[in-house]
Amino acid sequence: MWKVLARSSGATELNDFYPIRPECQADAPAPRFKPRAGKTLSQRRWNSSFDAEGHLNIAKVLRRIQRGGVHPSIKGEVWEFLLGCYDPNSTFDERTELKNRRRGQYDMWKAECQRMVPMIGSGKFITTPLIDEDGQPIDKSLIGVQPSNKKVLQWMQVLHQIGLDVNRTDRALVFYESEANQAKLWDVLSVYAWLDDDIGYVQGMNDICSPLIILIENEADSYWCFDRAMRRMRENFRTSASSMGVQSQLATLSQIMKTVDPKLHEHLEDLDGGEYLFAFRMLMVLFRREFSFAGTLYLWELIWGMEYNPNIFAKYEEPERAKANASPQTLSDKILKQYGKFERKNVKTGNAEESSALAVFVVASVLEIKHRRILNEAKGVDDVVQILGDITSNLDAKKACEEALKIQKKYLSKAQGKK
Repeated sequence: MWKVLARSSGATELNDFYPIRPECQADAPAPRFKPRAGKTLSQRRWNSSFDAEGHLNIAKVLRRIQRGGVHPSIKGEVWEFLLGCYDPNSTFDERTELKNRRRGQYDMWKAECQRMVPMIGSGKFITTPLIDEDGQPIDKSLIGVQPSNKKVLQWMQVLHQIGLDVNRTDRALVFYESEANQAKLWDVLSVYAWLDDDIGYVQGMNDICSPLIILIENEADSYWCFDRAMRRMRENFRTSASSMGVQSQLATLSQIMKTVDPKLHEHLEDLDGGEYLFAFRMLMVLFRREFSFAGTLYLWELIWGMEYNPNIFAKYEEPERAKANASPQTLSDKILKQYGKFERKNVKTGNAEESSALAVFVVASVLEIKHRRILNEAKGVDDVVQILGDITSNLDAKKACEEALKIQKKYLSKAQGKK
């Protein structure tokens, strides 16, 4: 309801779209992002980017996003395209049919979960364990079925942890004063955990899902958007006794810094920071702690816009077609304009490493911003962490992304020169 009121008033102040609880306002960082006429993708420009049948001019949209982000009133529907929920070449009718089919699928999955744990879909959520260490229900009234196999047992055991994390998620926002909104976040994460047999739920997924719950009113639609976001990021959450999910990205970050700023890299190695573990959290939850809430949304859409690949929908829905479309012989200048700035450079140079995500270059840009302080003041890894901590919620997302693109260009140039 609060979003609807903000839209109908014509408000452009971010706090009208993402209002902060009065008692939290003093501690809330001021957002650096503000919608700018002529640069930010507006409702009018978004609407004009579709033809009569509903085909989207994605090249036009990407140019606008990369210049000034997306206006808060349309972020949710724009993000659905950026994350690959819909094909820009589809029609209005095709997307409506797909949306209805997906909603029905989600409802079926949610009903399956609800049969096992009736609290799901009730508008409430749990924060205490359902199952004891022996696999027995603690309160049988909360369980719809006796845990009969390992998958059901493991899923029921994680539901209270999801609830605890939901209780801590974006608590400064008025949106989460409503238990129903918190329960919506819990429901989506619980259904996702049930369906992802491999990784399930890991702390931090709540931070990725929360903005999608806020921006996209229909729960099923927000689930599918979260599913697409996780397809990009789920490896970040994979951990084992010997490795962690972002390790490949940290290794890439080390290689980038060694190439573009050998002096800083050598200093970090001398401090036993050459593995760049201090950047773990930045990459794990895509800078949720380093930017204000509004700043995070702006950063994410800049990253997703710059990383955009027109084959992303087909990659998830029709992998063989996506592979054929990605062939270098099919990439004319017109098609290349449908790629984001960052991805276009990767395509041109043949750099297909998934660990070389724009977020890795954004971390490199943050290190470059703090280059002098780290060299002069850091006597250990703890000092590096403190120096980087000083930027919390105070980074300029646009500047960080622009610097990241410069570092990418420099890195690819030097890497090509070494071949």
